[in-house]
Amino acid sequence: MLKKLFFSCLLLVSFASMQAQPIAIFQNFQNQMMLWDNGLLKKVDNLIPIDYKVGRVAMPYLDNSRNFKIYYNNAFQTIPFVFGNEFRASDYLVSYLNSKSLNVFDNGKIKNLTGLCTEYFLGDSVLLFLDGVRNEYKAYYNGTVYPIENFLAGTAIEAVKVSDNMVAYLNYANQFRLFYHGQIIEQEDYLVQDFAVGRDIVAYTDINKQFKVFYKGTTYQLDSYPATSYSVGDDLVAFETSDGYFKIFYDGKILNVGYFNPNYTVADHMVAFKDNANYFKVFYKGNFIPLENQYPLTLQAHYHSLAYVNQMGNLKLVTEGTVYEVANNVESYKLNYDVLVYQFAANVNRVFYKGVSY
Repeated sequence: MLKKLFFSCLLLVSFASMQAQPIAIFQNFQNQMMLWDNGLLKKVDNLIPIDYKVGRVAMPYLDNSRNFKIYYNNAFQTIPFVFGNEFRASDYLVSYLNSKSLNVFDNGKIKNLTGLCTEYFLGDSVLLFLDGVRNEYKAYYNGTVYPIENFLAGTAIEAVKVSDNMVAYLNYANQFRLFYHGQIIEQEDYLVQDFAVGRDIVAYTDINKQFKVFYKGTTYQLDSYPATSYSVGDDLVAFETSDGYFKIFYDGKILNVGYFNPNYTVADHMVAFKDNANYFKVFYKGNFIPLENQYPLTLQAHYHSLAYVNQMGNLKLVTEGTVYEVANNVESYKLNYDVLVYQFAANVNRVFYKGVSY
């Protein structure tokens, strides 16, 4: 017990000097909502919230009396909430509508963006919204509100996708535009066939059916023909070429994985896939990590981690390239960013984070 107490104190000291870590929630055997944060368990409420969302550093929720609250930086805050239940959470932002007034909770502070909003899109650090007062689209990023092409006033954006720090959209003239680091980038003047976004990256098929990527200010042509399929993560794109190759674009380079039709999943920094020999592998930050000789029964990927149950019923977690044996024969599991919550029996839960089980 003394060793456990010492270890817990040591964890608290080390975590205090680190950047905020992901949080996780679960329901205990007393049907109470519990929150895990930096190795400590906290009771959210005696009664299960009506609704909640879990971000990386914050958890907004409606308690059983419909009070709107946000857990952030080790504290629960009650937020004035006149009417409505529209709220969302991302890595660093919480957005919510108070009636039709759009507000953002950023770094512990609330900012009203507009008194009238009927449409908005939330990313990890960027929020695109329609300001109904001025009838124009705007973007909130890094504490500042930016106008998005004044001639869009009165015209709805037909196609828009928002990622961590990127907004991609087609304007009223079907021109392809990007909002990136506070700037509007005139990416293509003609209609693109499809597009997808991630952190610092946008993949798309242009009007000439060429498959391209915008990555950190530079545009690359990945193929002269449309991709058979593709998926975008953070700083990477996994795609199948029309001639049957599976490739990954990462750090400005194209990696040819092989000639096969893959079963693959892309989430944030990772690509999990079954190769041409049916081996289960993961690509993480330039490295291919072999995991199993068979594809897993189930898998979940988020942020820097991949959780899966293999054919033997073992729950494993890959975090930042390290593989952990977590447990055997679990009833369920949930991966939130890099925090894994797993259940042995009804409401008997444990939390696993970077090699430590709580």
